[in-house]
Amino acid sequence: MKYRTMGKLNIRSSAFGLGCMRFNGAASGDSVIDEQKAVSLIRRAIDGGVTYIDTAYVYLSKTSEIVLGKALRDGYRDRVTIATKMPLEAVHDRASMEVLLEEELNKLQTDHIDFYLMHGINREKWESFKAIGAPEFFDDMKKAGKIRYKCFSFHGPYDQFEYILKDNDWDMVQIQYNFMDVNNQAGTRGLELAGSLGIPVVIMEGLLGGRLASAPDNVQALYDAFPVRRSPVEWAFRWLCNHPEVSVVLSGCNEAEQIDENLRIFDTVDSGIMSPEERKLMDDVRAAYLNRTKIGCTGCRYCMPCPNGVNIPGIFSVWNNVSLYNVNPEHDWQFQGIRRNGNGADQCVGCGACEAACPQHLSIIEGLQAAWKNLTAE
Repeated sequence: MKYRTMGKLNIRSSAFGLGCMRFNGAASGDSVIDEQKAVSLIRRAIDGGVTYIDTAYVYLSKTSEIVLGKALRDGYRDRVTIATKMPLEAVHDRASMEVLLEEELNKLQTDHIDFYLMHGINREKWESFKAIGAPEFFDDMKKAGKIRYKCFSFHGPYDQFEYILKDNDWDMVQIQYNFMDVNNQAGTRGLELAGSLGIPVVIMEGLLGGRLASAPDNVQALYDAFPVRRSPVEWAFRWLCNHPEVSVVLSGCNEAEQIDENLRIFDTVDSGIMSPEERKLMDDVRAAYLNRTKIGCTGCRYCMPCPNGVNIPGIFSVWNNVSLYNVNPEHDWQFQGIRRNGNGADQCVGCGACEAACPQHLSIIEGLQAAWKNLTAE
């Protein structure tokens, strides 16, 4: 297992961090987690050298922290750092922050949480939580020894990321990042900004929710043609670990074989490990994925709101994801939400208001018709 120094914290962590959001349910169907299996997987990872474990209050119907607490009995707690997250939707004031933290400590069966994150904040949420004393709460809990480091996770645009990062003395940040997200969300600029400030970065969605774990034919052909054969998973993690600003890469595992494969991969990767030829390969892979794009929607939302309630950027996002990553639309949460809420392209009346507003000058009406036919197989 390769270990990395986490920025200004000057502590060493395994490059592979185990995520506790994707454990399988019990075979009986009575529980969202097969506890015995999950405990075994967590301990297998720790025995293999993993020192960073990530969970959250809301994961797996609020049971993930409970199972992790059980897994860390028998001396395992002393071998790892725990990261978990404050459920912002349940926070109303300073008192509720304290109640929630105590609940999480009890679930995890520990007297302190190493990395305590504000979960998925944006600028609006950050401002509202500042107003009710969140920065003071984090500082007080650090002084009390109940948390070691104050952190946040983020899924918004770069400008908000930069503002939040510079608006407080953060100890760590967690961002979505992978070779397809270099210009999305915090992106490469955000990663490098945090690195320049000495703030360690933990990576989530390194495989883009599993979408990069297998490759469509035109991408796989590029991997196969390279002199060194590696799986898409290994290429994705190798690309991430090549960045010196990355401290930990999270990966959720459901099977012992996945744990073992990650342990093997993260024993072979390090900062600056990729050759110029390997970096070019990943650039070519990104381009090959992007060549599968169905429509050049940037998600700017100038077309919204649609007078008839059509979620235009949402539909185009799903359509592109289905094409890029072979996603089954029936299993896509965004698409199911669009259908459930009646925001589908079947509501389009062709008024043209969207096309008049689109800065990309897209043929939106025609695109919606094609997207909906493809996504619904109608």
